[in-house]
Amino acid sequence: MVSDDPAQQLAAVVALRRLADQLEDSAVEKAMRAGWSWPDVAEALGITRQAVHKKHAKRLIAAGVELKRRLT
Repeated sequence: MVSDDPAQQLAAVVALRRLADQLEDSAVEKAMRAGWSWPDVAEALGITRQAVHKKHAKRLIAAGVELKRRLT
């Protein structure tokens, strides 16, 4: 049942956003550990490669995930 209380509704939105972020973090890390590229992950998430890299690269490096580098 959905509450009529706006405070409870907004708290639920915040909780869902946190859960979605946690799920995304986990899925991106698993994908990168499995050898996915930044463009692969970006396409799956429906965002740009730059956006996914900006959001996740530092955390993945800190977690010891070996990230692929583009050859120039």
